[in-house]
Amino acid sequence: MNKRKHTYYSNSVTKSLKKKKSSLEKQIMKKQQRKLEYTKTQPAPLKKIIPLKNRKTRYFDNRNQSTWKIPTAIVLSGLLLFILVIPAVIVAMFGDGKQESIATQEKETEATVELDQSPISVAVMRQAKDTVEDLPLEDYVAGVVASEMPATFELEALKAQALAARTFTVNHLLHGNAEGNYDVTDTVNHQVFKNEQELKQLWGKKYADNMNKIKRAVQETEGQILTYNDAPINAAFFSTSNGYTENSEEYWENEVSYLRSVESPWDLDSPEYLGRETYTIAQVEEALAIDLPEGAPLYIEMERTESGRVSNIVIEDNKFTGREVREGLDLKSSDFTVTQNNGHLIFTTEGFGHGVGMSQYGADGMAKEGKTYEEIVQHYYQDVDISTINETAPTLVSK
Repeated sequence: MNKRKHTYYSNSVTKSLKKKKSSLEKQIMKKQQRKLEYTKTQPAPLKKIIPLKNRKTRYFDNRNQSTWKIPTAIVLSGLLLFILVIPAVIVAMFGDGKQESIATQEKETEATVELDQSPISVAVMRQAKDTVEDLPLEDYVAGVVASEMPATFELEALKAQALAARTFTVNHLLHGNAEGNYDVTDTVNHQVFKNEQELKQLWGKKYADNMNKIKRAVQETEGQILTYNDAPINAAFFSTSNGYTENSEEYWENEVSYLRSVESPWDLDSPEYLGRETYTIAQVEEALAIDLPEGAPLYIEMERTESGRVSNIVIEDNKFTGREVREGLDLKSSDFTVTQNNGHLIFTTEGFGHGVGMSQYGADGMAKEGKTYEEIVQHYYQDVDISTINETAPTLVSK
């Protein structure tokens, strides 16, 4: 029975498949016929192009390397030629003048400023070596400016310093005491001076730029001095004020008409404005040659000048001027306050220097505000004129 069923089932399936196959064949033939008819009426399809960036690695296998090697070499050669040749052509056509201009500017920057040889010479005692160095006046002034004022200061401030230094020197040559075989020392007793070799050691690679700037300041004020009533002035100067300069008679003995106290607010920005020194009681006793009680608060009383500096001070029964205490204890300024702490005296100072004449940091502050060297010197030295050595001191020139 199972065998008969199986046979019957197979025959039925076979007939059905044949029937379906015949029907499918007819459908396929009809579709092919329609497709053929549609193709005849349509334009030929475009060939699909695969972009280079989307192509797979297999398009660059060994079989195709020869196809790409020659075009790549040509492209790279062309790019290299463009990079090297085209800029050179452009420079040759349009850039010669600009290159020459840049080169000229560099030469001008590197050119050394030369000072004229002054007929006046200055004999400088070099105390460290105990030798005398003879220099033309303008070269000496350049060495003083380089030693007394930072080269980073504004050019107009350096000019004011050159004018003060030259005036001080001429005044000293005319009225100063003869010091054997030299005119001035290279210390603060007159004016600090360093020569070319010392400045090169001090500045290193900055020497050429610094010295050119300073020589320019000297050159642009060459032969000029400050006068009062047709005579060279005592052109005192110092580093930093306490906000005011000092009247001459408050620090020195004599009243000088052009050395009057004036405001100098620019000094408050100076790095030298504040100072502090701490001493033991024993150190103060030794420096001022006095005896002080130990283990007890000291009696200290002060009087001040109009500019705020100490004019007189009493420590216990010992009276001093502010200048005496400043110089005895090597303080930066005579504007100081004193506090006591555990057997020590603490001196806090404002300003740096004696305070008479021109403040150097004040001069730089004025220059930064656009003031000229003429305006600077006429602010710090009252009622002075800018004259020439030939007019004021012809005897020095004729020597």
